[in-house]
Amino acid sequence: MAAVMGTLAAAATVVIGLSSPAVAATLFSDDFNDGNASGWSTSGGTWSVVTDGTPAYQQSGTSSDARARAGTSSWTDYTVTVNVKPTATNGTNRFVAVLARAQSSTSYYYLALRSNNTVELKKLVSGSSTTLASASLTFTLNTTYALSLQVAGSSLRGTVNGGTVLTATDTQFASGQIGVATYYASARFDDVVVTDAAGPSPSATTGSPTSSPTSSPTSSPTVSPTTSPTTGAVYVAPGGTDSAAGTQANPTTLTSALTRIAAGGTIYLRGGTYNYSSTVTIAPANSGTSSARKTLSAYPGETPVLNFSAQTEDSANRGLALNANYWRVYGLVVERAGDNGIFVGGSNNIIERTVTRFNRDTGLQLSRIASDTPQAQWPANNLILSAESHDNADSDGEDADGFAAKLTVGSGNVFRYAVSHNNIDDGWDLYTKTDTGPIGVVTIEDSLSYNNGTLSDGSQAGAGDRNGYKLGGEDIGVNHIVRRSIAYHNGKHGFTYNSNPGSMTISNNVSIDNAERNFNFDAGTSVFRTNTSCRFSSGTNDRIIGDSDSSNQFWSGTNGSRCTTYSGALGWSYASDGHLVVTFHGVVVTP
Repeated sequence: MAAVMGTLAAAATVVIGLSSPAVAATLFSDDFNDGNASGWSTSGGTWSVVTDGTPAYQQSGTSSDARARAGTSSWTDYTVTVNVKPTATNGTNRFVAVLARAQSSTSYYYLALRSNNTVELKKLVSGSSTTLASASLTFTLNTTYALSLQVAGSSLRGTVNGGTVLTATDTQFASGQIGVATYYASARFDDVVVTDAAGPSPSATTGSPTSSPTSSPTSSPTVSPTTSPTTGAVYVAPGGTDSAAGTQANPTTLTSALTRIAAGGTIYLRGGTYNYSSTVTIAPANSGTSSARKTLSAYPGETPVLNFSAQTEDSANRGLALNANYWRVYGLVVERAGDNGIFVGGSNNIIERTVTRFNRDTGLQLSRIASDTPQAQWPANNLILSAESHDNADSDGEDADGFAAKLTVGSGNVFRYAVSHNNIDDGWDLYTKTDTGPIGVVTIEDSLSYNNGTLSDGSQAGAGDRNGYKLGGEDIGVNHIVRRSIAYHNGKHGFTYNSNPGSMTISNNVSIDNAERNFNFDAGTSVFRTNTSCRFSSGTNDRIIGDSDSSNQFWSGTNGSRCTTYSGALGWSYASDGHLVVTFHGVVVTP
């Protein structure tokens, strides 16, 4: 992963903006957390999945050129983004690259980062290369770079770490696969994402900071997928009927649409409120496939709200239960369920741009489907992307978190660009119990957790833990990963091990003015790098046990002068192109 916030601990005056892929359909993603490179074909080189903090796709040879491709030849307009770390070169003028519209191993567009300190936008036609645009850029081994290449019609656009923009016009290739490549160099590739529209822009639109923490999408957000409604899709509207055809002109109900959807198909929900008294369940038998997901999406430009206020508070009364595999859920608001708003019991799903609010247990939770679900079927490899969860509260005030992957989850679950705030208990909960044993490693990255323990109306109830990120339970070691994330003004700790004695990776995070400790790790062998802890005034010292070096700035009651520029309030919003923008004291830094 790119250390895009790596300057944070160098001086506490640096402030954060976190960026996410654009608001667009995700065509493909691979973080290699499943330990394999299924779906990739290679030409040259020596390829394998290795662990570099997290799993990554490595090409280890330096004696030739090498390429790996994925996706389909029919893809036309899209953005491919990959984090690449060059590890060695054999000679001068070597490169690492991301590919788009690949026809074969010798014909494609590519963005190449060269060891002669240049970046080039190029095309390769039957093995013959042409430079379309170039710029100066420092090349450093063992540094991770975010390379992004957008192809739209005849327009090409390449970026490195969100900047260094190269553009060109060319009509050589109209469609093709994505890929990664090295030329007499070894490298590691991670977090490959392909979206069907423009990816992250070099900068994000920012708003003015407010006097108290605010988030513009808290009310029903308008989501605007850039794709048009799909021919042959099933359409649902609040006034639809079970027997209707499911067309735009004659929409059906969600429960009926779920019985009609085939692998690769899409259900579009028109805007408005859908009132339910019982759980809407996507059953395990209703799964998509790795090459043909099923999609449940907001209609472009509209916001469907699934309202379960008719339910009583009960653990059986969830809102939307996704127990199937290979689904994409996009742009829904799920509110006021008697238990979880969205419950994920399946695997290999993408939950994107959702809002879970005012539910009577955790807003979005991953756990096994039933008490007799075997461990091999615990939910794994799910991606929670650009989601918000807030004001979830149970009557006891002790259980309702924003997000949770706890008790019974498999490996490879990732929360990215997510915001959790004003929940009655924790922002994130990764709790474990002795009777069910360790859960799989969970990754939380580029996310924000604030004001948990207090609802938006200022009320508190019960004796919830009120942490920003609660990372364990009952002395069970699990090596979770938390990076480039923020904890602000939570009712207890910002980041806490919560009796997890494992070896977690805690890196490039910021924790500000949490009620007790900003960082609280009383045991284990966790690795801490480039974290920053700040307070407006005095507070409880941080407690760290593990591998911590001078790249961190933990609170010891003496580093207040480093934190004076945090004297403004926190604010955040999603920009129109999908970036998550966080401001402190009116300053935004977007990688």
